[in-house]
Amino acid sequence: MGGVFANGNFIANCKGWAECREADPALLSRFFDGTPFAPKIRLAPMTGAVENIGFEDEQTYYYTMLFSAYKAGLGLCIGDGTPDIKLQAGIGAVKWIQKQDARVKAAVFIKPYDNERIFERISWAEEVSESVGIDIDSYNIVTMRNLVSLEKKTAAHLLEIKKHLHVPFIIKGVFTQDDIALVKEVRPDIVYISNHGGRVETRMGSTAEFLQAHAKDLRNYCGTLWVDGGIRTAQDVATALALGAEEVAVGRPMATALCGGGTQAVCDLAEVLRKG
Repeated sequence: MGGVFANGNFIANCKGWAECREADPALLSRFFDGTPFAPKIRLAPMTGAVENIGFEDEQTYYYTMLFSAYKAGLGLCIGDGTPDIKLQAGIGAVKWIQKQDARVKAAVFIKPYDNERIFERISWAEEVSESVGIDIDSYNIVTMRNLVSLEKKTAAHLLEIKKHLHVPFIIKGVFTQDDIALVKEVRPDIVYISNHGGRVETRMGSTAEFLQAHAKDLRNYCGTLWVDGGIRTAQDVATALALGAEEVAVGRPMATALCGGGTQAVCDLAEVLRKG
């Protein structure tokens, strides 16, 4: 799946949670009173299973990955990309799970195309959308921007999308001061801190340090904070919650578990992340 700065941001993501704990040894004890809690964990939105994970097609990946995440009790996310089958396969997989459990929906993430194209995709996903997010950070990934026509979203663009929706609106990929300025103007329902798994070239750093530095400010302009990037242990999950996130998303480890041990391995990993 790659990374920039010689994988520097990917490495920083993985180290960042422990660094936050080391810098503030009382962080977890101050936040948690010792009583059991059930953290909200999601499968992070990932596409490109053929290019990046080794699946024969997107449908096989999405149906097996989403079903496994559902069985593991994880929240679901789907994303889009080119060709359109990437989003359509995710939608199809959620609809298939809905035949077993009509309550199931997913957070749907769409690339920053022009708004008319975004509205088209919102309509495709209407039956499965728990919430809809615009993946603003993918504009900053050169390979994506060159492959399809992405645009740098302004507050006006995002406000138009927000007004179009009947479900919560997410700005995903918040990782710079400019992104914070967008949040302050748009006031989305959910802010999702992410650097696309270390693939964004806008700045060096980890999502952990960004959450630590800006959670308090961001919470004044949104309803909920989500975060991903480098979360590998139950302590990392707890650290993210202690720093101000309400939900965490996990991507690569879930794909690795699926490839190594199928649905049971995904369920086992989810249990480890919840309880250690």
